[in-house]
Amino acid sequence: MVYQQHADVDLSSPDESSKMTQKNKSSIEVEGKSVEEAVKKALKELKLPREKVKIEVLSEEEKGLFGMPGARPAKVRVSIIKGKEKA
Repeated sequence: MVYQQHADVDLSSPDESSKMTQKNKSSIEVEGKSVEEAVKKALKELKLPREKVKIEVLSEEEKGLFGMPGARPAKVRVSIIKGKEKA
């Protein structure tokens, strides 16, 4: 899983979601075996439902030799929709 900083995101420790700062968290980028898996990981990390975020597919997964999965993971950016944050 790859975490990158965007805007006001602080992901100082990507292995522990509890270490993410809650202030100004606006978007994260996550990789997964499929787009759906990456989206699920991001939603779990943000602790928000799909209706409260904007999902951008940065890249689809690419299959490996003979259709084997995992040659290149899918990558998504999930951003919180302003005014809809969980209080």
